[in-house]
Amino acid sequence: MSTDPQLIDIVSAAKYVALTTWRRNGTPITTPVWIARDGDELVVISEDDTGKTKRLNRGGPVALQPCSMRGDLIEGTPVINGTGRVVRAPAEVKAVQRAIRAKYPEARLAGVFQSLLPFVFARTPRAGIRIGF
Repeated sequence: MSTDPQLIDIVSAAKYVALTTWRRNGTPITTPVWIARDGDELVVISEDDTGKTKRLNRGGPVALQPCSMRGDLIEGTPVINGTGRVVRAPAEVKAVQRAIRAKYPEARLAGVFQSLLPFVFARTPRAGIRIGF
């Protein structure tokens, strides 16, 4: 699978991206996410054991398109297809978090609050999603 690098740049520059994964029965499920570039891949951070991580446990196809915070697709923006895989090893999750925090200042703030107030913010396990093309 090969995708035009310019299209990947457009999608990776978007503030929010609609991440589409598919259930086993073929039903598409779309979720708005933050996305960042990490080398040749795009990355997403998620709580582990969510629908998207379950659907991608064994790897699988994904579609990405810029969207609004609520997931409304932005007309005229490209859709790119790739293959997603879930990473759970602490070093891999930290690498994904670094990429997301480099792009999104609000992610850095959330990390500070979580470290300062662990009794308020439950520490749910995180997983990274790496998307290749």
